[in-house]
Amino acid sequence: MDNTNLLSDKVPFHRRISYALTDTGGNLLYCIIGGYLLYFYTDVFGLSVGVAGTLLLLTRLIDAIDAPIWGFIIDRTKSKHGQSRPYFLWMCIPFAVFTVLTFTTPNLDGTWKVIYATATYILAGICYTGIATPITSILPNLTRDPNERVILNSFRMVGGNVGNFAAVTFTLPLVALFGGGNDQKGFTLTVGLFAIIAVVMFLIAFVDLKEINTEKIKAIPVKTSIKAINGNWPWVIIVSANLLFWIALTVRTSTLVYYFQYNIGHKNLVPLINGISIIQVIGMAAIPFIVKFSSKRSTMIIGFVLAAVGQVIMFVAGTSLSVIIIGWIIGCIGSGIACSMPFAMLSDTVDYGEWKTGIRASGFLTAIGSAFCIKAGAGIGGFLPTQIMGAFGYVPNAVQSHGSLFGIQFSFIWLPTIIFALGIIPMLFYQKYEKNELQIRNDLTAQKAS
Repeated sequence: MDNTNLLSDKVPFHRRISYALTDTGGNLLYCIIGGYLLYFYTDVFGLSVGVAGTLLLLTRLIDAIDAPIWGFIIDRTKSKHGQSRPYFLWMCIPFAVFTVLTFTTPNLDGTWKVIYATATYILAGICYTGIATPITSILPNLTRDPNERVILNSFRMVGGNVGNFAAVTFTLPLVALFGGGNDQKGFTLTVGLFAIIAVVMFLIAFVDLKEINTEKIKAIPVKTSIKAINGNWPWVIIVSANLLFWIALTVRTSTLVYYFQYNIGHKNLVPLINGISIIQVIGMAAIPFIVKFSSKRSTMIIGFVLAAVGQVIMFVAGTSLSVIIIGWIIGCIGSGIACSMPFAMLSDTVDYGEWKTGIRASGFLTAIGSAFCIKAGAGIGGFLPTQIMGAFGYVPNAVQSHGSLFGIQFSFIWLPTIIFALGIIPMLFYQKYEKNELQIRNDLTAQKAS
């Protein structure tokens, strides 16, 4: 079968599963960072909330700079393994090692403790970008069928949600089991176990996935990759909405443990609530069906609306666990949809960029649209609640004042709600670009045929 026929073929089921494993492995480690690193820094490693928040902001913003660099590197990669796929092999072990070191607590004091936390986190983040960027950039090279891309992306997101579920649900119980009361030891051993599993998953994906037509892809100079942004308004819209989503999601996930420990008074419920997050797969799996009867733009907006509504329900619930769970479920379904859609739509913006400028910079465009948004969003989303909580008097491992409890509640409930709502605004301008996708696809096919 030649490459022309391959372009229109559906991706085999086993490769859909392999593609899903890439995000399972990535989230298995990175979601521990997103969900527990702030708590680890303040209540386990021993940093003040102000220092921890500033550290997370600065390191994540510095770290986010490597996203376009990785995009440039991938756009210039030509190997016997393909363009994006080899990075699953090359980066899986460094990513695993530095993530384990991030959750390791050597016997250091003062400035050295901050330096160690900064260095290990930045290195883990750089390695994450080096393996997460290819997860997104490989999608346009797995198939040109937009419907197949949506299906593949749904598999990926479901796989990623499984990794997220395992990370946020089992981390604290395993920390308690392995640590035996020593959370420092428990975190290192727990993350080490997850790291081994993640490496195996990436190796399976490397062996099984195949990129099509990459022998015709030319290495693109940096200046040329940047030109792919010129006039690419659908890309600008997706990047804006995705950045806002990851800010809101990080605020919500990083403050969950504080809210349940201090406001609800049941820290032991955190694994249960995080475990319920697996309900996100309903939203992710439903995306191909919603898109059939609606549009990708409308589906993304639905995700933002449900995520915000879920937050409001949790506020109305007060301390009622059953109502909190209802709000959490609705919010998770919405965030599952809003999280998934940009990764599928970024492939369409790569096509648009090629149609508009003649440049197919899949690495650069998807790196900014995915890894940069995740990491910059995580930095901003991790920083904002620390400033709010610090301003209202939060003190780690202490009985909180009425003011600090309000600061925690505002950070967990209302800040994500506001940012989810803001994410709807850029999507309102996407419809006219989505209507042109069929024409763009036909034009590109005609150009390649000629």
